[in-house]
Amino acid sequence: MVPKVGWDALAVWRDERMGEEGDLWHRAIIDPTLLRLVGPVRGRRLLDLACGNGYLTRRWARQGAARALGIDASPRSLALARRRERAHPSGAEFLRRDAGHLVGLEDGSFDLVVANMALMDLRDAEGAVREVARVLAPRGRFVFSVSHPCFDLDDRSAWVVERGRGSDGVFRDVYWRKVQKYRQERRVRVPWRISASETGFTTSYHRTLTTYSRILREAGLWIVRIEEPSPLPEAVRDSPQGRFMVEVPLHLVVEAQAHRTGPIGRRSSRVRARPPESQRTAGSLAGAARRSGSGGRSPRTGSPRPGSSSGS
Repeated sequence: MVPKVGWDALAVWRDERMGEEGDLWHRAIIDPTLLRLVGPVRGRRLLDLACGNGYLTRRWARQGAARALGIDASPRSLALARRRERAHPSGAEFLRRDAGHLVGLEDGSFDLVVANMALMDLRDAEGAVREVARVLAPRGRFVFSVSHPCFDLDDRSAWVVERGRGSDGVFRDVYWRKVQKYRQERRVRVPWRISASETGFTTSYHRTLTTYSRILREAGLWIVRIEEPSPLPEAVRDSPQGRFMVEVPLHLVVEAQAHRTGPIGRRSSRVRARPPESQRTAGSLAGAARRSGSGGRSPRTGSPRPGSSSGS
């Protein structure tokens, strides 16, 4: 059997997983934090970058977004998104676009751009973020989620579970996240269990926190908030890794804001009385990187990545 390779080949499987509310990992781990950072969308022009089957695009359209546009490079994913939109119209629009070349989308035409579990799957993340900055209105916001660069490094990270006795004399499981070669950025082939007999593959790119910060800064976007989603009770109960993620996060959600005051593409020359939020956040970014791994000698369990929406 020839394996399915790429998000277009996995479109039907992904659509069945995601449905209208997202799969378990999105619904009960990633999306609650992402949606909180996105906030109210009524009256706002919103772009859903690498939208997949468009379940979030349609959600925001139903919530009153002035425009809810989903873009994706996968024609099969877009066909499934449009089929769902026809069945239950929300006002969402869907276009086929490469995230790094948003042809036909005007400068400053969106108040908000969202990329849910997509940037780590884009080969040209820098180009995509530059395009995000271009289409954002002044003071517009970019909210995105990624696999946590410190703790979810493809096959170079793993859970370690040890049985240890606490100060009260009771033996309990202790969860460690073991990481190696964090600084080594690379292209990764990611396996997905489609069925008991079939595995599909997509491509992902590990990048450090330093790289993500640089990409945003060079595009003219300030980091204003960073959060690490915790699993809801549903995920703790139903995911084999849920209880581990209570202690160590596997995802990162970032909010950035366009800070230009001049023409599109020109950085602001305004003098600030205090450092921008992104600089005040740098300490926490560095701290997260320093805490990125832990040792252990007992047998380890694997860490399959959650579902992802890719634009490439």
